[in-house]
Amino acid sequence: MVKFFGAPDDTSASLALRSGPGQAFESVSFGNFDPEEAVLEWECLLAGGSFEQLAEAGEPRIVAGQGSDECVVFALSPRLSAALADAEPARLRDVASSWTRLRAEEGEVIGTEIADAIVGDLAALVSSARRRNQSVYCWVA
Repeated sequence: MVKFFGAPDDTSASLALRSGPGQAFESVSFGNFDPEEAVLEWECLLAGGSFEQLAEAGEPRIVAGQGSDECVVFALSPRLSAALADAEPARLRDVASSWTRLRAEEGEVIGTEIADAIVGDLAALVSSARRRNQSVYCWVA
């Protein structure tokens, strides 16, 4: 289970660790994919840079659940959030399509429509969170 959600700060976001963001936070839910890998790929596709550079820089930044915890909460980088919020719908569709191809090269099938929905819904969530002066986080169970 993957839920992206807006929260005012890391402390508030970390409260979602055990049971997810629930009703307390605006969120979007998706099925089974590796969101930690996905956010790095999306950032590379939207804002440039390399996957390795982002990973070496500690992205995505874990907020709660390090170690052997079954769940984890991590923050989307400010750079990715800005790129998602500023992207036009056509650019988001291009990123979703490129992401689908990247995943296919690794043997993971993600349909184009599903990828479009994930990237588009996440961009809308980021825009909404930014209007409320919040950051976007991801809860993975």
